[in-house]
Amino acid sequence: MKRIRLFSSPVWTAWGLAGLLVFAAPAWAQLRVGMPSGFTGSVAAGVKENHEGAQLYFDTINARGGVNGQKIELITVDDKFDPKVTVEVARELITKQRVLALFLNRGTPHSQALLPMLAELKVPLVGPSTGAMALHQPVNPWVFNVRATYQREAAKAIEHLASIGITRIAVLETDDSFGADSAAGALKGFEKAKLKPVLHEKFPRDKPDFTELSKRVHESNAQAVMVIGSAGNTANAVKAVRAAGSRAQMVTLSNNASDGFIKLLGEHARGVIVTQVFPNERSVAYGLIKEAQEFAKAKGLAGVSPAMMEGYAAAKVLTEGLRRAGPNPTPVALRDALENLKSYDLGGLTVHYSPSNHTGLDFADLSIVDASGKFRR
Repeated sequence: MKRIRLFSSPVWTAWGLAGLLVFAAPAWAQLRVGMPSGFTGSVAAGVKENHEGAQLYFDTINARGGVNGQKIELITVDDKFDPKVTVEVARELITKQRVLALFLNRGTPHSQALLPMLAELKVPLVGPSTGAMALHQPVNPWVFNVRATYQREAAKAIEHLASIGITRIAVLETDDSFGADSAAGALKGFEKAKLKPVLHEKFPRDKPDFTELSKRVHESNAQAVMVIGSAGNTANAVKAVRAAGSRAQMVTLSNNASDGFIKLLGEHARGVIVTQVFPNERSVAYGLIKEAQEFAKAKGLAGVSPAMMEGYAAAKVLTEGLRRAGPNPTPVALRDALENLKSYDLGGLTVHYSPSNHTGLDFADLSIVDASGKFRR
């Protein structure tokens, strides 16, 4: 019997090799995005609400047919709020899960740790849940922010306190890049108001003891205290300051703008000022807020929180980028689509990107926790 030799012809060999190359080429899972963030630990409350807001938008879009006929899959991984773990799990999301983008991760040191890998693997990071100036200036070609900077928030808070006659202000900052960045903004606010902090101290990021610091706050006769830290640490600082006998106005930044943070504060929640980077979550004058409320109601949710709105807005920007990237997007195509996203109306807020500007939005406001445990503007 004559043995048949397959692909003996040079033509067939060429076609066979071409086929093998097609199957060997990188194949990104369509519309799959990865969220490496602190689902456990001191930031868990806000992270879970960020995720809930993003998932609210993705679920609604998927129920309507998805983007270019494909559904968006959001893969979440707990990085335990550890920058080293963030890099490890993010690399796996890119190389093994084949995500098109990293999305909505929490933390300044964590986002900064990702920057070399984004450039190496050429994958964008969309909507990081941090206002770190390092992600805005200089412009990183792979990072697309969807919120204002912490420096803008901190400066605005100090200027507001000064405008209502509060001049003795203390600052407690976490000893990491987030704390340093935010404190730089606060100092700009002090400079503009022609003031200096009566106390400016750092505390360790992991398991800080506020006993001594709170005594120093009380002894400084501070009228207000800005605490720059994670939700868990900030709540513990507020409790310690109150236990030390100080009745100073407590102030913190938008990384703590979550219902979970209010729960952590417990009986000490009322009167705490929290800066915000999105409009009032009950202000239906904004199309973005009205839409989110309607989607939440349709899903059986009671409403949306500020942290949910951050996730929701980031998801909306990412979805528009995916739509513009075409039916078979790659990470590079998504990056290019986002960089050409000019004057995109989120619903009363306009997002604009260009090669020289990846900030997205610059909205900043103040809120205060009322007696019912809700944020009020």
